[in-house]
Amino acid sequence: MTISLVKGQKIDLTKGNAGLTKVVVGLGWDPAVIEKKGFFGTKKTAVEIDCDASVILLDANGKLTKEKNVVYFANLQSPDGSVVHSGDNRTGEGDGDDEQISVNLSQVPADVSKIIFVVNIYDCVNRKQDFGLVQSAYIRILNDSNKQELVKFNLTDSYAGRTSLIVGEIYRHSGEWKFNAIGEGSTDTTIGQLVKRYT
Repeated sequence: MTISLVKGQKIDLTKGNAGLTKVVVGLGWDPAVIEKKGFFGTKKTAVEIDCDASVILLDANGKLTKEKNVVYFANLQSPDGSVVHSGDNRTGEGDGDDEQISVNLSQVPADVSKIIFVVNIYDCVNRKQDFGLVQSAYIRILNDSNKQELVKFNLTDSYAGRTSLIVGEIYRHSGEWKFNAIGEGSTDTTIGQLVKRYT
């Protein structure tokens, strides 16, 4: 059974799920539909928007220890192979997850305490786009062995004017792994700017 979270809520992942070692983190969003006035009346079209999901692996102090610990469309896996990105989806169209990240919790290095999931809009400055043009954004966590959905967090806040989102984090606590639903918007325009928050 899926547990639906609200912003700021935390939940145990491994404590109540004996043997859970590998999870799939799915992130999804849909482009907003806007009305365009044309010669033949009003036409509804979906915005062309390219959102990119990325992962930042942090130490116990919340700091990025090495550059390769940023997993995104140009670096699809962490050096140890514990975090693997499915690749870039450039439209957000269709049902289901737009991008997925596999996390092997048993292989995450001991010096990594937090795994942060973020989404930013590619080329948002030139395209004059923000998350007001995105709807139905969510993050969910599945048990990789049986594809059962464990947790889902729908981002229901208005993120107009925000160009990136810090969606959630998986973190170590007393030898177990937990998930924190963050849902914080920011005005960082690139993954590079987001990473600077943690250096």
